[in-house]
Amino acid sequence: MPKNKTHKGLAKRVKVTARGKIKRRKAFTGHLLSGRSAQRLRRLKRASLMPKADTRKTLVVLGA
Repeated sequence: MPKNKTHKGLAKRVKVTARGKIKRRKAFTGHLLSGRSAQRLRRLKRASLMPKADTRKTLVVLGA
C-alpha cells in the first residue's frame, strides 16, 4: 500500500513537537487589528497547541 503524501499547505503552518503535539498560530491576526485591544492582540500573538481531538487526524494528513 502506498504511503500518504504530506499536505504541504498544512506542513507550512504547523510544527510537531517532540512529544507529538501540534503547535499552531491563532486565527484573527491578519488585518483589522486597530479595532482590537492590545491585551487581545498580545494573547493572539502567542502560539497554541491544537486540541487533542484534532491532533490524530492532523498527524495523518501531515504524514507523520
